[in-house]
Amino acid sequence: MTDPVVNDPETLAEVEAAFTRYERALTGNLIEEMDDLFWHHGLTVRLGAGENLYGIEAIRAFRKARPSKGLERALRNTVITSFGKDFATACTEFTRDGSDRIGRQTHSWVRFEDGWKIVAAHVSLMEGGQ
Repeated sequence: MTDPVVNDPETLAEVEAAFTRYERALTGNLIEEMDDLFWHHGLTVRLGAGENLYGIEAIRAFRKARPSKGLERALRNTVITSFGKDFATACTEFTRDGSDRIGRQTHSWVRFEDGWKIVAAHVSLMEGGQ
């Protein structure tokens, strides 16, 4: 097997667009759009700051139950990397007004027939100053 092409410009642009779409959906609480960006499968995983969600149904239930206010955030140190034409990662830090905690988010994205989907996500928080 040969090494995959890292950051093919066309693939990277597609993943960056999907990531931007996700961020808009997340901060706007656009539940259907967020759902569309996750792989609809029992193997999809989202490990959050206070919850471990296994399978798309658990992720959907969490999204529907979470507060819809205070979702705005500022991103920093975002790194998106594509590997070949069908896999990518997106890692970012985020901050929210009124909090000194730094959030961290990681996505694993896979290209399916119907577009780019998050197959695994992780969110964590740490105290500020890092």
